[in-house]
Amino acid sequence: MRNKVEICGVDTSKLPVLKNEEMRELFKEMQNGDLYAREKLINGNLRLVLSVIQRFNNRGEYVDDLFQVGCIGLMKSIDNFDLSQNVRFSTYAVPMIIGEIRRYLRDNNPIRVSRSLRDIAYKSLQIRERLIAETSKEPTAEEIAKELGVPQEEIVFALDAIQDPVSLFEPIYNDGGDPIYVMDQLSDEKNKDSNWIDEIALKEGMRRLNEREKMILKKRFFQGKTQMEVAEEIGISQAQVSRLEKAAIKVVAKNIQ
Repeated sequence: MRNKVEICGVDTSKLPVLKNEEMRELFKEMQNGDLYAREKLINGNLRLVLSVIQRFNNRGEYVDDLFQVGCIGLMKSIDNFDLSQNVRFSTYAVPMIIGEIRRYLRDNNPIRVSRSLRDIAYKSLQIRERLIAETSKEPTAEEIAKELGVPQEEIVFALDAIQDPVSLFEPIYNDGGDPIYVMDQLSDEKNKDSNWIDEIALKEGMRRLNEREKMILKKRFFQGKTQMEVAEEIGISQAQVSRLEKAAIKVVAKNIQ
């Protein structure tokens, strides 16, 4: 017995499954104006929507929302399906459902991409598909740019802009043990050995300074104050601050080298 899972109030375990012959008859009836046949086609293909939204489980979106959007794609594919073409309905419907969900995710993405950039990206994708069909090989960005009449850099930038963000915690490999995440493949400039060694050397150099020199460097380079401001705070001239600062920097730099 199938487990009961409800999405948007629909018990997915009770969804009907239509055979190919039933589908063809219902399409004929719908195209003759039978709205009940259209409703049966929709209900009979909701499992198709369920199978598609599983691909988007890692996006952090509500399943109910994706299901509703997927149903819009399903209805569009039902209304536009051509029975005369020798194509299974699922083959035609799945890309339309995916496209509808991707449009929803794109339009609700917190990272906004300008309309002009999106237009270039989608035109580039259309040209890419056409060139693949014509040449049976993947076109280069240069070839797409030539067809579209825009600089190659704009093609690359536009296509990058419409890519969906990837979570740092998304697993990219799992051999049965601990998974490897995206963040494991990124280098951390702040935690490189060279930076760690430099930090130790800097602290050691600061220890060699007297209290006044330490104070001057902290106020100048950690608090962002001017030499004049430092001079007023500690009660010496700006020229003295400058002299002490230069001497202190030489001590610290000598320790780092």
